Amino acid sequence: MPFDAIRAWLGFADQPSAEPDHAPLRDLVDTLEHLEPERARFLARFAYVLGRVAHADRHISPEETRAMETIVAEEGGLSADQAIVVVGLAKSSNMLFGNTADFQVAQEFADSATYAQRLALVRCLFRVAATDAAISMAEEAEIHRVANQFKIERQDLTSLRVAHAGYLPGLTSRRPPEPGA
Repeated sequence: MPFDAIRAWLGFADQPSAEPDHAPLRDLVDTLEHLEPERARFLARFAYVLGRVAHADRHISPEETRAMETIVAEEGGLSADQAIVVVGLAKSSNMLFGNTADFQVAQEFADSATYAQRLALVRCLFRVAATDAAISMAEEAEIHRVANQFKIERQDLTSLRVAHAGYLPGLTSRRPPEPGA
């Protein structure tokens, strides 16, 4: 991942300064820069695909953003602050490059991930899409495109759909009862 470009984009070009810079964002970028390159690429692709589904309906809600940050922190073993940076960059990339990079990024993820990792990401896609208590038709269609590209087996995808049936388009009236209800 071109961390020098990210640092420059964030305004942290390597320039000598009279005073030491203690900006928390600089520390986060430095921490991410020290990740193993293959791990950094994996997390960037993972977050990008999450953003692809969140943005399928042309809007990423604050709740979807928080869900993405939580998932990236959990699945990537990152701190909450690191996850915020990764998700923020992924969202920006997704909005800027959208359809142009969608297939390529997903294919690179599929090529570098195990079946279990691909299935885990599809499970996370359902999680993000269900954040606002309803999976839109656009989000479901995007999840299916990703699942097909990842070569997710039909029975695994069906299990995920059944687990999220209460949030799927046309099935929201069968939503499971809220806890404590």
